Amino acid sequence: MPVHKVRPDISVLNDSIEVPGIGHLPVNAFVLLASQPVVIDTGLGLPDRNFLEVLGSVLDPADVRWLWLTHPDRDHTGGIFDLLAAAPKARVVTTFLSAGLMSCERPLPLDRLYLINPGQTLNVGDRTLTAFRPPLFDNPATVGLFDDRSGVCFSSDCFGGPMPSAQAAHADDVGAIGVEELRAAQLLWATVDSPWVHNVDVEKFLGTFQTLRDREPELVLSTHLPPAPGITPSMIDTLGSAAGQPGFVGPDQAALEQMLAGFEPTGGGHQPAPASPG
Repeated sequence: MPVHKVRPDISVLNDSIEVPGIGHLPVNAFVLLASQPVVIDTGLGLPDRNFLEVLGSVLDPADVRWLWLTHPDRDHTGGIFDLLAAAPKARVVTTFLSAGLMSCERPLPLDRLYLINPGQTLNVGDRTLTAFRPPLFDNPATVGLFDDRSGVCFSSDCFGGPMPSAQAAHADDVGAIGVEELRAAQLLWATVDSPWVHNVDVEKFLGTFQTLRDREPELVLSTHLPPAPGITPSMIDTLGSAAGQPGFVGPDQAALEQMLAGFEPTGGGHQPAPASPG
């Protein structure tokens, strides 16, 4: 996991995962070196990732005071319990719904929760963090944030886009890919991650971008995109055009069987396709 220092007080803990047929999806967590240090999300839970070790290259995990969980999907919670064990003074900032969803598998300790709703703020010593609901999301518990000191927006899944290669997914700036390629990637991700967007009232949907337009963040840090400085207006225009886009349709069983038929085990021959159900 490479680490990108995008501001003196902000680091990106960068990871990625290949999604067949879609591309290489960045999966980022973030460290905000406020006077009360904040970690935003905790990455993938795959066994070969060592979130604490990577985090330790930025700061001592024991110094973390706040862990902002944008939502409880598995690509955001990989290191959460390891970090809570290593950071005994840290509290988890998230929504009531997010905490409830986490409890379906492993409950968060209630005495270490700090529940927040969009529009509310959290003082972390030298700055204020303001929670907001991103215009696009795949989980109703999602809450992004603005850092009122740096002006940076942490947008959770919103503004994400699969990259054409692992190298692009690990870039320290989204400028590593072309403008049209970025637009196509973000529109694809909008239909994959927020499949409801094709069925919304366009005028109401465009209104959900007003907070971002008012804030005008110079830098957007999305979980699923390399750091995006200086292009917020164009990204808003891109996502605004997602309303009415055809919904994403993934591969079906026939496509899976075709893919499996192309695999060759080490002993030679073809991997047999699974029998059709029924």
